[in-house]
Amino acid sequence: MEDYREVYYTRERWAILRAKRSEAARIARALALTLRLPVIAHGSLARGDVRRDSDIDIAILETPRPLGLVDLALERAGFEIVRRIIVQATPGYTPKVYYYLDWEGKRVVSYPLAPLKPREREFYRWGGEVEAGALESDVRVPGVNKELKLIIPKPWGHVEYSVVGREGVVARLLGISVETVEERVRVLGRRREVGRTGVFIEYEVPPGVTVEEAVRLLARERRAFRRLVNDIR
Repeated sequence: MEDYREVYYTRERWAILRAKRSEAARIARALALTLRLPVIAHGSLARGDVRRDSDIDIAILETPRPLGLVDLALERAGFEIVRRIIVQATPGYTPKVYYYLDWEGKRVVSYPLAPLKPREREFYRWGGEVEAGALESDVRVPGVNKELKLIIPKPWGHVEYSVVGREGVVARLLGISVETVEERVRVLGRRREVGRTGVFIEYEVPPGVTVEEAVRLLARERRAFRRLVNDIR
């Protein structure tokens, strides 16, 4: 394949991966112990192709009850929550809450405010995901990066090649639907051409306001949001 590439990691790159996964494990452990819900790391942290500026992305896959347990778990473990943002990408997408643990947005925890739809759940497998318990091991998984390159881990680094034109192969390898692969190719391809577009809702929870209070406020004002989070209110 013309776009096939083998990437051999340096000793420094392995050290960066270990350090970032160790930090992610500390966050994920704190959440899993308190919430008793599935917690994953996703993206480059799961694939292994991290760089010094790579983000640490942690996702809780189910809605915590009550929502305030996330704040409690993080604060008990010594993490400072600098921002909490409620995002609904489109009227049909499940709203999520994002917790920023630093001002640069390099450490982020998210959870859905309603059950994830099947395709939304597959988005994590698209980028690569590992369970919290595997973060301090050598477990790495295939996934697709923002440049639409499939990353396949190897003992010495990874191999990569373009997803475009191989959607069916990529879907089978990642265990997701071809429709999900095609959708991500369309969305990320367009984003590379025109840049990131706006989202349906992006609401920053003010200091001193709980996430539950913010959810109730948005539910009163936005019908598409209200019909998805009705059981939380």
